[in-house]
Amino acid sequence: MPYEHTSASTTPPARYGDPVLFPTAVQQPVMMPAELPPGVAMVTLPNGYRTLAYTQPQPLAYTQPQPLAPAPAAQPIPAWAKTTALLAPTVGGGIAAAGFGISYAAPGLIAMTDALWAAIALIAASTLAPLLLRTTRGTGGRGAASVQHVTQNISASGMFGRATGTLNNR
Repeated sequence: MPYEHTSASTTPPARYGDPVLFPTAVQQPVMMPAELPPGVAMVTLPNGYRTLAYTQPQPLAYTQPQPLAPAPAAQPIPAWAKTTALLAPTVGGGIAAAGFGISYAAPGLIAMTDALWAAIALIAASTLAPLLLRTTRGTGGRGAASVQHVTQNISASGMFGRATGTLNNR
């Protein structure tokens, strides 16, 4: 609680800084009316305080309005400005359409690059396979290469029976 108030006390609670109960002893500086800028006046508020406020200037008397300067003659718009004004939205629309098209084409382009890499790998494998097979099969200086045949016979009885087999190398 900011202050203590008991019913036995006859003095009101102290509210320091309250201009009604304890007005400040320091007088605020007062500006002379000649020092006030135009549009600012000293006014009295409904609660009695006087303060500075912006006011609407009051016309002293009706005066004849001054004639306006003649409007400058309208200049024709140059042809390059018209062309540029018509070309700018067209170029912007073209760029937007290109971006839209690329966004739709991107998945297809990715698929095509994958297909092209697969085709390159196929061509490389088909070109290099005969060369690699020729170099790995050595003739040994005997003319034709010897071919090895392996024959294997395996038999088993039942699903979990023991398997037996023979291996023939020729």
